[in-house]
Amino acid sequence: MVRKASHKWAFKPGMRAGAYSWRSSAKAIERLKSAKTEIRSVGRKDPVTAAEGVIALAQRIWPAFEHIDTSSGALGSAVNRTLEDLLPILIKAPADEKTRAKWLEQLREAILDDGVDYLAPIADRFGEIAAFPALKNDHADRDLDLIRAAWSDHERFSHVTTATLTLSCLLEAGRHDELLDLLAVKRTRMWFHEKFGAEALLRQGREDEALYFAESLLREDRQHWGYHDIARFCERILIQQGREDAAYGRFGLPSASGNTYLAMWRDLVKRYPDLDARRILEDLIECRGAKGKWFAAAKTAKYLDIALDCAAQPDAAPATLIRAARDFAIKEPGFAAQVGLHAIAHLLAGRGYEPSPFDIDEAVEHVMAASERTRQEDQALRELEKLGANASADPQMLARLQARIAEIRNGPG
Repeated sequence: MVRKASHKWAFKPGMRAGAYSWRSSAKAIERLKSAKTEIRSVGRKDPVTAAEGVIALAQRIWPAFEHIDTSSGALGSAVNRTLEDLLPILIKAPADEKTRAKWLEQLREAILDDGVDYLAPIADRFGEIAAFPALKNDHADRDLDLIRAAWSDHERFSHVTTATLTLSCLLEAGRHDELLDLLAVKRTRMWFHEKFGAEALLRQGREDEALYFAESLLREDRQHWGYHDIARFCERILIQQGREDAAYGRFGLPSASGNTYLAMWRDLVKRYPDLDARRILEDLIECRGAKGKWFAAAKTAKYLDIALDCAAQPDAAPATLIRAARDFAIKEPGFAAQVGLHAIAHLLAGRGYEPSPFDIDEAVEHVMAASERTRQEDQALRELEKLGANASADPQMLARLQARIAEIRNGPG
């Protein structure tokens, strides 16, 4: 028997059609967070009701967010994260076949109505949501002929909204050959569809074919859409085969991801715990280039010799170096002094974002404070004087440095 909704969802009123205007992205993201928290809370006691909450949210996303400016990508990313976090609730809910049949119809309709593909995570795992063989096959067959006809027409492009959910159902139903035959008629190969073919080969134990199938998408001159996902898929196969070094070199290094250089390093260290962390950092620097920008990562990882090498590079940020000279003046004064001197050299060369002569003051202060702790004040002052003798330096920066050197030599009076 199909259950009747019994929970009054607090998120529903805030997710009504047309609820958000053009500039409401931040507000919508907060609403998604609240909805996810509420659904998870219900899920701890009543997983089936929580699954119904996921469906209710999915049905409301496009109508509610239709008028929001999505150009920044923030809202799309938030929707994607929310649905990916909630999908396990929907997939694992102990619902009977009739209940799931109803859910699938609701989700299918929501996907058809979705104007910007917000519900792509649901379409990707539609076969898993279906759970029952009869439901998987039903939804696999519904648009199969339509998709084959559209993809076989190489003279014009025809988009079929239900293509992804159909591929997902074919995969989960074990209809691997049909899936691969369907993909073979397409003129344009894109990972958001091809990944189902690669996975179909993998599930049949055809690992080398799956690897070739996926990696072939990376052999184009341009970087393929979905590059990181393709690389991670290939990497996973090689690791399963016990070929960790090949996985690391061919796919791990190029696909390291993160919002910062430090995050990239941590990502790889986590994925390859048996590899030397220092080696990983050095490999990343060599692979990615822009050595000066790796200073903060090397410093935080406590490879101070690598950090000093990075600090000397022209693309190191003076402001970052000055902060490091301040932060390390007590615990690593020798390192702090050298970093501060590199910062001054970069400022004299006119490098950095909106550099100011006052940055020279701060850098000199940290250099001398660190040098005092190692009793190397005279050596530090000589290094400053060498920098101050650079006739080709930025005039304002040079004048400021020379003034500071004179103050140190003559005393504040």
